[in-house]
Amino acid sequence: MEYRNLGRTGIRVSPYSLGAMMFGAMGNPDHDDAIRIIHRALDAGINVIDTADMYSRGESEEIVGKALRERRDDVVLATKVHGPMGDDPNQRGNSRRWIITEVENSLRRLGTDRIDLYQIHRPDPDVDVEETLSAMTDLLRSGKVRAIGTSTFPASEIVEAQWVAERRGLARFRTEQSPYSILDRGIEREVLPTCRRYGMGVFVWSPLAGGMLTGRYRKGRQSDTHRTTYGFAHMSSERRLDAVEALVPLADQAGISLAHMAMAFVLAHPDVTSALVGPRTMDHLDDLLAGTEVVLDDDLLDAIDAIVSPGTDVSPLAMAYQPPAITTPSQRRRPRNQLAAVTS
Repeated sequence: MEYRNLGRTGIRVSPYSLGAMMFGAMGNPDHDDAIRIIHRALDAGINVIDTADMYSRGESEEIVGKALRERRDDVVLATKVHGPMGDDPNQRGNSRRWIITEVENSLRRLGTDRIDLYQIHRPDPDVDVEETLSAMTDLLRSGKVRAIGTSTFPASEIVEAQWVAERRGLARFRTEQSPYSILDRGIEREVLPTCRRYGMGVFVWSPLAGGMLTGRYRKGRQSDTHRTTYGFAHMSSERRLDAVEALVPLADQAGISLAHMAMAFVLAHPDVTSALVGPRTMDHLDDLLAGTEVVLDDDLLDAIDAIVSPGTDVSPLAMAYQPPAITTPSQRRRPRNQLAAVTS
């Protein structure tokens, strides 16, 4: 594979990264099979493995740790912190208290003494970003973490974090991990240009739109029960299914699979460093690896633009972050007594 610079970190990464969300109870519970998949990816030239503490409540990290016992130095190992890891309300979020505690748990599960890229899995509106950056800076200075990043941060919060780091003399977030696919192009509008401005490397997750761009999900066909079980509500979106039906003929005319077209599309963007693939089985991985040489010409990219306009999302991706200003009605609606005063 042709390796790419991860922003300005000096780390070089493969254009495909292995996402480990499907290893463990959430996807493939067979540890030995998951380890074989990881080794197959490494043998193919993938040098990034991305996981998170919350994936199967730590089981994914444990599987990755087992797989890397003899190959740790060959891998850029990335994990994340933020999601709930227990019923205790303090076992989650972006506070210094939790980050300093949970990094030790991740290191233990991964069986290593350092994490190459430690990422904040989602924004936390209840925590000052200075608190988060201060804790991450201490981890960098201790050597337990080599670089820090964010995941699914809006452009405004990326900018705020960069400004706080400069003003307070703290470490900067060096990477962002965002959802991006033919069906989910919203990050083209602000997030990707912001990352370019600050020299951040960009990983993109769900390049197959949560499975919809694999070619297995079409109008009139039953949805995959495994994905719907875990809340993939977007799988039944009529707008997304309509877009898939329009994309299939483009891939057929180009003589490539829809999945290979989807992967090549996200990697064609100059601000995307690496795309995460999250196979559950060896067949899934082998199918994706077969498309690593696919390159889309301008005519095909223009045809995709005509179906899904640049900078737009066909409909919300179920797993994407939505800020409280969108999810909390009280932040979108004035109290009735204030409205009455205005209209009286």
